[in-house]
Amino acid sequence: MKYSDDLFDVNNDLTIASILGIMCGIASGLASIYSVEAAYIFISILIGNFLVLKVDGIHHIISLITFAVILLIGGIPDLSMVVLLICILAIVSDEVGHELISKFTQDRFLNLFFEYRFVMKIAVFLLAVCGVFDIWTFVCFLMFEIAYVFGGIIFERFNL
Repeated sequence: MKYSDDLFDVNNDLTIASILGIMCGIASGLASIYSVEAAYIFISILIGNFLVLKVDGIHHIISLITFAVILLIGGIPDLSMVVLLICILAIVSDEVGHELISKFTQDRFLNLFFEYRFVMKIAVFLLAVCGVFDIWTFVCFLMFEIAYVFGGIIFERFNL
């Protein structure tokens, strides 16, 4: 999704951003049908980003619709509202911190912490340690996050 975001925000490329958004919606929707832990993560990302007004382009709406259709067709997993709320609050904290922390402090640790959105990583880790999630969910989430960072790096390398 990072590459799609950058294509839309920086290059104003709605077509490819939307195609990549559809692919993200399909992948996250299928993962959510397959794994309840993935459903917690991807649904909380969607809700959290919606709450902090980060769903700000047509490519996001297309991704959201694709994700929702996949879940409606495949079945929305039965989720604990407490676990979902923990994940949503972690995402909201990450997004708000990511946008605001550098405006209030020059503390390098805090800036890096929120630049790379560590609240959700910690939340998923703690949910895995507590037995709510499988430890492999944490590993997969880290790989997802690394791919997100690499999406930004690849975009900068080939598009700026």
